[in-house]
Amino acid sequence: MDDDADQQHLTAAPGYAQGQLAKAFATALTHEDADTRRRAEDRVRRWRAVLAGMAGGLLSIGSRTPVAGLPDWVTPEVVHGGFATGTPSAGGPLQPYETRLAERFGVPADRRALFAHCLTDSGLTWLWGQLNSGRYEVTVPEEGALLTMAWLVRHGETAAALDLIAELEPFADQLRFLPRPSTGRPASDVTDALHRRTVSDTVDQLVRRRPNAAVETQREALAVWQPFGDELLTHWLETVGGEGGRVLELAPDADWLERGAGLLSRYRQLAEEHTHCGKHRNPKQNLGILRGALEETVAGRPLDARRLGLLRHAVASMVRRRGLPGSAPHAELRRVQRAQAALPSHHALAQVLVGRLAGLPQESGIADLAPVLAPVSEPEQRATGLPAGAQLPPVLRRVVEGALSAPVSTLVERGVVPSAEVLAELVPQLVAVATARSYDDPALRTLMAANYRAFRTRRSLLLLNLERQVRIEELPWVRAVAPQRGDGSAEAALLLRQLGELAVRGFPGTILPNPLVRELGVLARQSKLGAPLVEELAADIFMDAFGPKFLVAAGLAGELLGGSLYERYYGIDYAAIRDLAIAEASESAGRGRADRTGPRTSPGFARLCAERAAAASSAPDRSTPDSPSGSPSDSTSDSPSGSRVAANGKVIEQSQILTTHNLATLVHRVGIAPEPGWADLARRCFDTVCRLTARVHRTPWSYPTIKDAAYAWRQLVFHLSLCPPAEQRRVLDELDAEAARHPAHVTARLAPALAGLRLVVDGGTFAPDGTADEGRARRLLGWTTDGHWLATDPTAVEVKGS
Repeated sequence: MDDDADQQHLTAAPGYAQGQLAKAFATALTHEDADTRRRAEDRVRRWRAVLAGMAGGLLSIGSRTPVAGLPDWVTPEVVHGGFATGTPSAGGPLQPYETRLAERFGVPADRRALFAHCLTDSGLTWLWGQLNSGRYEVTVPEEGALLTMAWLVRHGETAAALDLIAELEPFADQLRFLPRPSTGRPASDVTDALHRRTVSDTVDQLVRRRPNAAVETQREALAVWQPFGDELLTHWLETVGGEGGRVLELAPDADWLERGAGLLSRYRQLAEEHTHCGKHRNPKQNLGILRGALEETVAGRPLDARRLGLLRHAVASMVRRRGLPGSAPHAELRRVQRAQAALPSHHALAQVLVGRLAGLPQESGIADLAPVLAPVSEPEQRATGLPAGAQLPPVLRRVVEGALSAPVSTLVERGVVPSAEVLAELVPQLVAVATARSYDDPALRTLMAANYRAFRTRRSLLLLNLERQVRIEELPWVRAVAPQRGDGSAEAALLLRQLGELAVRGFPGTILPNPLVRELGVLARQSKLGAPLVEELAADIFMDAFGPKFLVAAGLAGELLGGSLYERYYGIDYAAIRDLAIAEASESAGRGRADRTGPRTSPGFARLCAERAAAASSAPDRSTPDSPSGSPSDSTSDSPSGSRVAANGKVIEQSQILTTHNLATLVHRVGIAPEPGWADLARRCFDTVCRLTARVHRTPWSYPTIKDAAYAWRQLVFHLSLCPPAEQRRVLDELDAEAARHPAHVTARLAPALAGLRLVVDGGTFAPDGTADEGRARRLLGWTTDGHWLATDPTAVEVKGS
């Protein structure tokens, strides 16, 4: 589930789908790349299905059950934006493996016949064999359903197996419930080691590398044409009449002409064999001038005054720049260039890597990179002609390192996982293992791990009215074996703490992406820590409502940060939030479960965020009318919705401020304590702030970058709030010094933010509009509907006004 948070909303009108169809159709017709056109054609098919389903009443966009006649547990095919197409992901034509199984079982090639066969003794025996071997794949969750049924039968859970069959049977002709047999590594072979790419993926990436035309052109120039140019130059210098003389002061004799003809013949052969570099054909270049003059002279045609002048100038300039051929400076230059030209190409070295990887298991990662990344060996030299001892360039090393199989912390430390978004792609593998370990039976553990991994590829639906995405425990086959699960809370809590620390330590200043938040949320539920984790909501589809967990998360933040620098800096009254939480809980309890209708929300939290957003101000008092970043329209982050999106963004930002967007929950309830400490994290967050602020300079659409800088700044304030007061002042002095090391426009832009932070550290407060000291100190927020003071370069304004 990889797209939208549970809390997002949108009016499910067909206009969006029509626009996406038009874009896909244009790409399918006009794009120059055939693969891109084919992918666009597939998108056209899917968007047409969406529109047809909406028009015909088959689809109810915004519902957890968007396809008429299909229950919510069926994995829908979903396109961009969360729109279901009406086709189940486990539906469509029979897959090749289903056809092969039908032949093996001796049944008709249709899904209902396959389903019925698996309920027979021979079918169950085959399923039990798959469970025992672990050699199967589950690419969509439905493919694990009949394996679960077979496990239940084998362990005497007949009633549960029959209930499961009854729930699956109405869809037996539509959906594939059989696993995919695999000849690769057993699915039971699971560890805590992860990899971004398999060996097979890495080989494919290396095979696709082509020789770099610019590099090969330079190599040819150094290895072929410059040495040949030296020969031509030496030949012409034989006609110089003594020291200080000029070319052709001595008349060429027959031997000179004969050797010149040989040079011209060799030139024609070289030009035919070496086609990368065309500079030698340019009659205005030195090599072209020397060759052209030689052709005229060998042919017996005297050079006119212009050509003779060009020849003499070319010879003089070549000698002046590089020295006489054979002199010490010239010889050293050519030695260096020969060595450079002899370096093996990246393309050739990539082929060496392909050979090394061919002997490794293709569907896994690489546990030991050293042998793969070693210099070219003597056997490889004999096979390829590459020099023994040649080192692999960094660009190829990085490709191979992407297949490193190691604990996720190692992947982060080595830069194989460069961002929180990439971390989110890998975490489901760990959560799958942790979830599966709650089952005592090894075969069931393997099956549930495979099922979890498949479920995490399920794309999120667009949901209205605060409906919640389907959770894995709602799948009938997972529900059927729920009694087999042990507690597992301690292991889930440990993994949650490790991953939380890794994300906060590894990527300071970066908001936790929604896919990562969802995986951490699964662990939080399993750990029973009462740790509410909240998603980032999208401003363009926000409808002024928050789920109750936002208020709970804000209350937890208050328990940690009450009276802290964070509370004072953002002007929060956490005591009032605690009272609000108590009041809403009491009201909810008073209504009783029977009176609850529709989605649960926290109206008080939504009202508080809206009030704070209205009070917040980022007035662009230093903007100038002609500033490209100062217009209010820029605050929409390129959104077509205009100021509505920015207004929504301000409300959402206040929810992130009040909840700390999961930081307080991770610290206070989960117990993360990243090394080497909060002060170090604050400094690293400031590095991110400076880097993002530098991007704002001369950028016409700067507001997305400003928003990200405000995220990083908020984390800086949070980490700093967990430091003792003396350390806060020490870190703040270091931040001032760090800012001074950046370009003047970065220092000037951040000066009000740093002044505002120091103001609060020293016990001061902002005015209601978030400023102090006549605007020289400011609270840094990201979203604005009025233009942002960080978007304007103060140094440019000063120059203009002087």
